Amino acid sequence: MNLEQYCNLEGSRLSFTRVQASNFAKTVAGDFNSIHDVDSKRFCVPGDLLFSVIIHHYGLRQTMGFSFSGMVGDDVTLILPKVNAREISIYDENDKKYLDVSTNGKQSHNNQLIDSLTRNYVEFSGHTFPHVLVPLMKENNVMINTERPLVIYDHMRISLDTLDIESVDLNLTEKVFRLYGKRGDVALNFDLCCNGNTVGKGQKKMVLSGLREYDQDKIDELIQVYSDRKQHYLNASQ
Repeated sequence: MNLEQYCNLEGSRLSFTRVQASNFAKTVAGDFNSIHDVDSKRFCVPGDLLFSVIIHHYGLRQTMGFSFSGMVGDDVTLILPKVNAREISIYDENDKKYLDVSTNGKQSHNNQLIDSLTRNYVEFSGHTFPHVLVPLMKENNVMINTERPLVIYDHMRISLDTLDIESVDLNLTEKVFRLYGKRGDVALNFDLCCNGNTVGKGQKKMVLSGLREYDQDKIDELIQVYSDRKQHYLNASQ
């Protein structure tokens, strides 16, 4: 994965244009969430792009956790600290925090392994809607606001038994939806596999707010809008 085309990294200064972040969401993650559109009023950089850049920059450790505390816009410049520490916090130029990274275990800068992990995780993560979220919402008789859909990327973590591998695949193992009134969170647990053998585990967690009673017609409309936007993009790219 050539991340240089999706970000601007000059020394310790990291930033993203709307075009870069939007292209990553659509071409790499297959994520057509409207908040990643170039002209979106609520535009934000995909959390999966931040995750990928951080691992490529600092290297991969056996255990890593990423906790997001802010949405990065195209007007934000992040400062990547020059540290070799197990706990890293990412701030912008105005000392606003956007990300905490916790690490443990051995470290690897194997580009083939890092590229395999980030690419497969991003593809897995980008297909959360509608394939995973809609069945979960229906099962729990709740849904997000279909007029202003917003799902917040809260955190993700991975734990590898070994770094002496060249590639990693992801297999979803469990979906957990917890409700707290009009809010809820979704945890997606997955196995990390190499050549058919489980070599680690991971989890992605998202927060849903503004929940209301499930309405199949409105969900169908939302899915159709999402599908139409995806098809329009694919047609324009040909």
